[in-house]
Amino acid sequence: MEEKAYAKINLGLNVLGKRCDGYHDVDMIMQTISLADEVELTEAESFLLTTDDADLACDESNLAWKAANLMGKLVNRKPNVHIHIKKQIFVAAGLAGGSSDGAAVLRGLNKLWKIGFSVRQLEAFAAQLGSDVPFCISGGTTRATGRGEILKALPDMPIMWLVLVKPKNMAVSTSWVYKNLGEEVEQIPLIDNLEKAIKIQDGASVLKNLGNVLESVTIPVYPLIGEIKDTMLKVGALAALMSGSGPTVFGVTADKNTAEKIASIWQGNREMQITVARTIQRSENP
Repeated sequence: MEEKAYAKINLGLNVLGKRCDGYHDVDMIMQTISLADEVELTEAESFLLTTDDADLACDESNLAWKAANLMGKLVNRKPNVHIHIKKQIFVAAGLAGGSSDGAAVLRGLNKLWKIGFSVRQLEAFAAQLGSDVPFCISGGTTRATGRGEILKALPDMPIMWLVLVKPKNMAVSTSWVYKNLGEEVEQIPLIDNLEKAIKIQDGASVLKNLGNVLESVTIPVYPLIGEIKDTMLKVGALAALMSGSGPTVFGVTADKNTAEKIASIWQGNREMQITVARTIQRSENP
């Protein structure tokens, strides 16, 4: 059995403050994109997790591992399954690659074992694994609040083409970013406007209201992120933004050809990971 594990970008990301449980309250609009891992699940005599990416740990730190063990505990069954992840999503990149793999395992085992958990139940289980995992169960265009687990489905956005660029050897710690936000977070009052723009299918207004408060922490320490944004805007991107806590930058373009043209600027640069993708609708998520 194979599950697609789609990446996400943050169209808007606000941090509202620190919670008593150590997490932060956030207000985000997340969007599934076509960049995806392939997660293969087959029955086996014992549990095994493998991947084609040498940089990805296949141990208890991997959310796919945690998801399989969680599902086994939920149904009182040993997770005797071989999970193989074919990686396409950049690792440690702000694209929810690990979270999406974990969500794919929950969905896949639900089907493979014929359990019958509902989407809402899977989202609730996913919240035990991480803040982005519930969103990755169904994806699409979604507003997420709380620590990311309270989800409000929004209408599908018009298709947007994207170019994504990540400095290959740059890994930004999400916990470090949130720790360095400080007590007084300068909020970006764009999330409500962004939701309204999505609901009325106003692409220009969507682009106008893109924003990510975490850039204020990440870019000063990793100025290359800002340089990538500036380059994208200079050569034809309609907008450019860091996704999540970074370091991936996505540029929104008028069409696929423009995205490919911008991507070609970094082609051959072994220090960069580059891809072209598009937004996808909720119905395209398995």
